[in-house]
Amino acid sequence: MTDDFEHETDRAADEARRRAREAKERARAEADRVAADVRTGETKEEVLRQQGVIFGGLIGVAVLMVQPFLTTTTLDAPARISILAFAVAIPLLAALVLVNRQEAFRGRPTTSVSVTIARAIAQLAAFVGIVAGFWHITWVAGVTFLVSGFVAMLVHSAGFWRVESPRDPRP
Repeated sequence: MTDDFEHETDRAADEARRRAREAKERARAEADRVAADVRTGETKEEVLRQQGVIFGGLIGVAVLMVQPFLTTTTLDAPARISILAFAVAIPLLAALVLVNRQEAFRGRPTTSVSVTIARAIAQLAAFVGIVAGFWHITWVAGVTFLVSGFVAMLVHSAGFWRVESPRDPRP
């Protein structure tokens, strides 16, 4: 081997290490930016907006689905489950809308564990109420909504992570 070849190989290796180091620094900077944005920036505001839409939408669906049961004298099991689930969900969702507005106003999320638990219970109860309401009509509709709801959750999660994942800042 000639000295020129070895020198060229060393230069290429040094260049590759330099590029790798720069890529690592860019990736770390982007990861830090995304992490900071999740805690303090636009992502936090977007999460609050999405939660407001979710809570308000669930209240609207619950109110619409409960109305036909108000005039019925007897309820089958799915209808009873739907009503009970909405009886749990509606007040919790209303409280969460108010908490959500306060979080948006103050620009910071609550650290309360009870609010986190209430979110989970309210959303689960609303989901159960909707599934049971569809089941009351026909079990096929209930199962269809159940499966469709889980698929929708996966689609939203995949889309969110795809949009929020770090990108190469180079054009």
